[in-house]
Amino acid sequence: MNNVKEVIIAFMLTISLFFSSGCGQDDKIPVQTPSRQNCKEEKPAYGDMLIEGAIGDASNLIPMLSSDSASHNVMGLIANGLVKYDKNLVLTGDLAESWEISDDGLTITFHLRERVKWHDGVEFTAEDVLFGYRTIIDPKVPTAYAGDFMEVEKAEVLDKYTFRVTYKKPFAPALGSWGSLVVLPRHLLKGVDITKSPLTRHPIGTGPYKFKEWKTGEKIVLTVNSEYFEGRPYIDGYIYRIIPDPATMFLELKSGGVDQMGLTPTQYLRQTKSPKIKKNYRKYQYLAFAYTYLGYNLKNPLFQDQRVRQAICHAINKEEIVEGVLLGLGEVATGPYKPGTWQYNPRVKRYSYDPDKAKKLLKEAGWIDSGGDGILKKDGKPFQFTILTNQGNNQRAKSAEIIQRRLKTIGMKIMIRTVEWAAFINEFIDKKNFEAVILGWSLGQDPDIYDIWHSSKTGPKELNFISYANTEVDSLLEEGRHTFDIEKRKELYFRLQEILAEEQPYTFLYVPYALPIIHARFRGVEPAPAGIGHNFIEWYVPLGEQKYHFTP
Repeated sequence: MNNVKEVIIAFMLTISLFFSSGCGQDDKIPVQTPSRQNCKEEKPAYGDMLIEGAIGDASNLIPMLSSDSASHNVMGLIANGLVKYDKNLVLTGDLAESWEISDDGLTITFHLRERVKWHDGVEFTAEDVLFGYRTIIDPKVPTAYAGDFMEVEKAEVLDKYTFRVTYKKPFAPALGSWGSLVVLPRHLLKGVDITKSPLTRHPIGTGPYKFKEWKTGEKIVLTVNSEYFEGRPYIDGYIYRIIPDPATMFLELKSGGVDQMGLTPTQYLRQTKSPKIKKNYRKYQYLAFAYTYLGYNLKNPLFQDQRVRQAICHAINKEEIVEGVLLGLGEVATGPYKPGTWQYNPRVKRYSYDPDKAKKLLKEAGWIDSGGDGILKKDGKPFQFTILTNQGNNQRAKSAEIIQRRLKTIGMKIMIRTVEWAAFINEFIDKKNFEAVILGWSLGQDPDIYDIWHSSKTGPKELNFISYANTEVDSLLEEGRHTFDIEKRKELYFRLQEILAEEQPYTFLYVPYALPIIHARFRGVEPAPAGIGHNFIEWYVPLGEQKYHFTP
């Protein structure tokens, strides 16, 4: 996730924007196709490598121990789960070839692929799944993802290739939760403190690429798994290159040092119009599975009065941020779900830009300009705080500046601090060492957001790091994950959004567009509801256009 703790929660049902993959089309949702392809199908060839630029380094390469997008993005090429989402966001088999669900919905029996090997040559079996399950529910293991698996009543190995799990009661996200978080190499980790294992920096998986090298703050290098069970990928190597500054990254793209990156809105609209860029790259646009927000440390007395949080929301012009920061390439956010999905409630309370209303609410909460200096005070203390965000994300930094300016007009003094990604997570977020943050969440395919909002998830390294607690929200989250009735779930999540809109533990800012750009020598890129990376193992570079010789 280019967002803080952008956890692979693994749930969401629909995407509102689709791409056409037809040759030469340039419609409202651009798919920029270089003319030199001329819709001619070249013969797929093995070789070359892809260099992807990213602003943040990984933190830990054991999926259940990490909650940042960088770690999960890299591990998505190294690890597999029992199931995965296909290009149309439909659950399909991964390490599990098939499964049966009992009539009462409580038991799932997974039939695993045979003769799949870990990257060190040891065979993958049902014992690895059981070991991973027991590890993720171990209270000594610092994971943010144990909640889904605590719903399990019994997990058992029936034979070498059959794994069965029985739930205490119906659990809607059950099948989708058996992704890559919970599959571990038992032969390497049994009896080992997982947090101190070499696998945190040198992972062993079953996926299409093997780990080769990690230079902290510089790059992570992967090499092709020639024995991958779905077939050998065409691209020999993948380099995840860390470049904290998007402007520097774009220069690297133009000079050939990077093949793929996510563009900023300015880069997308204004800096990719040159004939050279149009000839050599394709760019894409779609509403991201994500949102950006201003979050408050609710343990801080400044933010414990709901009227204060509502006032801040009235004082921020979200449309100004979407137009001024995203250049229109995004939508105003009103809650934790993406517009266009079935769980999104379009009728929640909205906060118009209204500084006078903001001042009135603050006055009701006891904040007045008693000193005549333009700064609100209460009990002699000024209303001032620092907004923390991560280095390398100019959209968040610019949003913070706009918010700083708007809040100044209602009497608040705001400071802004940006911090390098790893320190940001480890020293500030995990330790709740902040007043307010501008961050974001990636979204999954199911509306279950228990791990982010339930009051039981406020401990160290948990995802509810703002310390939000509401008994009705807890009940809605619990009931929502324990019913399969989609209309009932919709009712529950609509109510959840109404509460969050009223209480404003976050000021939900915007849903951005994803703006990836990829060098045109890579063929086989297939835009789909799941995005563009779903079929990476099928990407290839024709022999005559290959750039690098990469030794697997």
